[in-house]
Amino acid sequence: MRNYLKILRIDEYSITPYYAQIYNSILRAIEDKLIDKDDILPSINDLSIALDISRNTITRAYNDLKKIGVINSVPGKGYFISNTRVDQSVKVLLLFNKLSSHKKLLYDAFAGALSQKASIDFYIYNSNFNFFKKLLLEKQEKYDKVVIVPHFRDKADNAFEVINEVPKEKLILLGKLVDGVTGEFGAVYEDFENDIFNALVNLIEKIRQYTSLTIIFPKQSYFSTDILIGFLNFCKVYNCDYDIISDLKTQPIQKSTLYITLTEDDLVELIDKALSLEYKVGEDVGIISYNETALKRLILNGITTISTDFRFMGEKAAELVLNNSKEHLKVPFNTIIRKSL
Repeated sequence: MRNYLKILRIDEYSITPYYAQIYNSILRAIEDKLIDKDDILPSINDLSIALDISRNTITRAYNDLKKIGVINSVPGKGYFISNTRVDQSVKVLLLFNKLSSHKKLLYDAFAGALSQKASIDFYIYNSNFNFFKKLLLEKQEKYDKVVIVPHFRDKADNAFEVINEVPKEKLILLGKLVDGVTGEFGAVYEDFENDIFNALVNLIEKIRQYTSLTIIFPKQSYFSTDILIGFLNFCKVYNCDYDIISDLKTQPIQKSTLYITLTEDDLVELIDKALSLEYKVGEDVGIISYNETALKRLILNGITTISTDFRFMGEKAAELVLNNSKEHLKVPFNTIIRKSL
């Protein structure tokens, strides 16, 4: 009798759903010859108790494996391996700096485009470089592709050294290119400096309705400083009075000022201050928010956004994985004008 607890492991640090971890574990065990045809799998109840996860989770994993013909079941006897000749899926290590509403769009588009053609192990490193380094160096050898969203709060200058440890035929960067990463690798990237510059140029007539332009750029943020460079270039070219602040909580807001917020917290703080002063958003003060979310369509009859197309990023990243491509693709950057401007 095989010890399935050594084969079907649950990694509590992974964001990958438990049912997907079990699904992937069985496919990898078949690939590694740890499970053979006709082997009997643990019952749903036994595995649920052993792994301390719900029966529904085990049931979903087993049902997904039945759909691709890997396992079958006999009433009264349970589940068994019915086929070991399965298409070997691409094994993907996916590392995000954080999970947010727009990163969820990215993940859903990526996973949806890959479907059952790849297995994904998904980890969040919380923009912490040391944790990122640990995850990457410990795990990358087990995977065919390593897909990274590289944003860090600290030690960003050393990031290229760690990323260069990944064989370039495996590597795909999402969101930004990292200076110092050499060789040929895949990437779906944002051009932060030119994206914000061009977005503001497109909004110049509305921006001219305000006497000043303020961007709220938090300290020790994972946001690229290229955003600031693009903002400053715009203000210089178009002769705009401007300000850069890091903490809106300590600053009064000014009438006739257009604010650009990068974080959801700063957007909420700005709206709260404007309402407390009885300023009318879109007239007394303007708001542009970075990165589109569903809620921004509804808040105060709509918040104007400038945003990366995260669905495009996820779908194109999946194409790079499946086509084994080393292409570099720039992500579209969209402007949606609403009542806040």
